Amino acid sequence: MTDHHPRADPEQRQGDSCDPEVYGVWILGDQLNIRHPALQALEDRLGSARARHSCRVLLIESSSVLNRQAFHRQKLVLVWSAMRHFAIELERCGWQVERIETSSFSTALEHWTSRHGLVELHLMEPADRPFRAKIHATVQQLASKNPLQVHWHPSNAFLWSRDAFACWAQRYRQPRMEFFYRESRKRFNVLMEGDQPLGGQWNYDHDNRKAPPRDLQPPQPLSFEPDSITEAVINRVEALDRQRTASGLVPLPGVSRPFRWGVNRDQALQVLEHFIQTRLDGFGPYQDAMVRGQSTLWHALLSPYLNLGLLHPWEVIRRLESAGLERGTPPASLEGVLRQILGWREYTHGLYHWLGADYPTLNHFNAHSPLPSWLEQLSPCGMSCLDTVLGEIHSSGYAHHIQRLMVLANYGLLAGLDPQAFTAWFHRMFIDGFDWVMQTNVLGMGLFADGGRLASKPYAASGSYINRMSNYCKACRYDPKQRTGELACPFNVLYWDFLARHANRLRGNPRMALMIRQLDRMPSEELQAIRLRAASHLERPVPNG
Repeated sequence: MTDHHPRADPEQRQGDSCDPEVYGVWILGDQLNIRHPALQALEDRLGSARARHSCRVLLIESSSVLNRQAFHRQKLVLVWSAMRHFAIELERCGWQVERIETSSFSTALEHWTSRHGLVELHLMEPADRPFRAKIHATVQQLASKNPLQVHWHPSNAFLWSRDAFACWAQRYRQPRMEFFYRESRKRFNVLMEGDQPLGGQWNYDHDNRKAPPRDLQPPQPLSFEPDSITEAVINRVEALDRQRTASGLVPLPGVSRPFRWGVNRDQALQVLEHFIQTRLDGFGPYQDAMVRGQSTLWHALLSPYLNLGLLHPWEVIRRLESAGLERGTPPASLEGVLRQILGWREYTHGLYHWLGADYPTLNHFNAHSPLPSWLEQLSPCGMSCLDTVLGEIHSSGYAHHIQRLMVLANYGLLAGLDPQAFTAWFHRMFIDGFDWVMQTNVLGMGLFADGGRLASKPYAASGSYINRMSNYCKACRYDPKQRTGELACPFNVLYWDFLARHANRLRGNPRMALMIRQLDRMPSEELQAIRLRAASHLERPVPNG
């Protein structure tokens, strides 16, 4: 696959040197697409040559984000390096670009618009609601001081527009992923034969839940050595961290090196092709497996590039579909990966906007426990599963979806961690994390804090699930088969304690009926011992801590 972005003709650009009007486009760090709708709108209106001459493009690297949230170092490096590489790509296409490093994006924006005498400022709608509100307030204040028109352009980062999703969702009392996914397959004609699914089956999820065998050897992911631009960003992040610690603030989480992520569109395309050639065919069966020392398994690792705009979901879907059909990829693998992008990614983004501004405040189980220090610091807690996953996050900012859901979020659900604080933690720690990603995935799917607006049941699980789907328990001091005593797996005691605490709420959920019946049959002495053990763990979760 080659880069499809056109280059501008430099001789054409010289023809409009006396144009008095200057237009501005502010491109955000997760909108790194050369087909940015603001750029396209100005080209359509002014013509390509005049747009490139009369338009100034701005990218802001603002460290002010660290005043609110201490983001993982690898996340900062990825976003800022990708922005710098994207600025170069825009310049090669003939756009006039300015990249500003600042501690205040509002001050930088005001100085930039004033310096260029802009008559219009164009922006693409941000995916994240809080950031949109902050930017809206900033540009409105700016427009009140200057004769500046502000134009918002609909996002083109997703296949479903917000209005289209709303039209679909309002047909249902409770919109569910499976219904949306089937509608998406039909709407975009993906893996379809007429109006029926290719192969006669919509969903192969049941075939994609195999436990990992002892000698599982997945292929290695594609990685990249940092270039001089990325090295400069790493140095900036490290300098900012030194300033934080000198001021008495907590250090930025994670490490900056080794940094192996792609940082531009060409590298993102290489990751896509490498996935197709090495892991697409095997993606399905073990996508729920967890293996020590194998953090990526057969996962595509495309989400950071999709979420930054370096890849567009449609080009990825079409490339995967055509390559998979040509290669004869097993249906469970091909359908499985397409469901993640065409189904789940589009669904959670659509729900994020459909569910409204109060969604992030929901707390169905009234959970208020603060995050433990070992979680904030990505340090060991004495449980092999959590220690393994946190170690992987520390080194790369990445863990795959089952590690996130069934280890991290499962622990937060069972332990009653504050859902707003835990959702913000996911946002800060993960290389692909944004508000729209984590509100639905963590607060909704993982913690059931929305009371079932997204998922039909809490994804609560004991240590038995982790023992079945991973090899973590073999290296753990706790026994996944015990639910009482000093060696009882904390996931076991927390699981039954969670069911006991919320039994009245859960009885009305038919998908929880079997577990509630088992709880009701448990001897009272055993349940009391479990609950005492759970309370002891929550008071001091780190052994000898």
